[in-house]
Amino acid sequence: MMKYKHLFFDLDHTIWDFEANSRATLVELYNELNLEQIGVHDFDLFHKNYLVHNEKLWERYRKGFIKQEELRIKRMWLSLLDFKIADEKLAKNMGDRFLEMLPTRTILFPYTIEILNYLTDKKYELHLITNGFEKTQHSKLKYSGLTEYFKAVVTSEGSNSLKPNKEIFDFAFQKTGATPEESIMIGDTLEVDILGAINAGIDQIHVNHISKNPETINGKLPTHTVYSLKELQGIF
Repeated sequence: MMKYKHLFFDLDHTIWDFEANSRATLVELYNELNLEQIGVHDFDLFHKNYLVHNEKLWERYRKGFIKQEELRIKRMWLSLLDFKIADEKLAKNMGDRFLEMLPTRTILFPYTIEILNYLTDKKYELHLITNGFEKTQHSKLKYSGLTEYFKAVVTSEGSNSLKPNKEIFDFAFQKTGATPEESIMIGDTLEVDILGAINAGIDQIHVNHISKNPETINGKLPTHTVYSLKELQGIF
């Protein structure tokens, strides 16, 4: 008899390779908008700075300090400002184009399709809980061929809450009919996915793609830690 029935996945950085996909999108934007000609002389530095700004702004968004629109524009504005380019119109255009282009990217982490097929064949019910935007996340699933695997897709926008808050998990339980006892969360971020699952009273799997040393959250290790998606076969 299966211990779990409902498997809740995170999307970005867990199965959909956000960093690789965002880099490819920014390369295309960099060339499309001729950013080198206006002073962004080093793409690698621009991309590195963008990742830092994006993460800090997402942290502020998760805490309710900023809205979606500010996040979308400001990450571009600050990245341009690092090169002494104060062009709000360009930052807004970049933010809009980025969100148009990014969801069409299809780079997944190794073994994603194989593990989703494996879990589906074993009759687990697969769902997503993501802090991403509704339209954007559904587009990522569509273009990457992942839509068919997930029975429910719970976004921060659709649930009016964010991981690690308990409320987004309560919304997911209500939407799927799952109970905490038969559920487990699979995600890459200790402070978001794993802490959120702890807050919701469910077991957790930390997908440690970057092979960091095992870390605790709230004084506890995650229920499981894996270093590749293939290792999920050893749990389910």
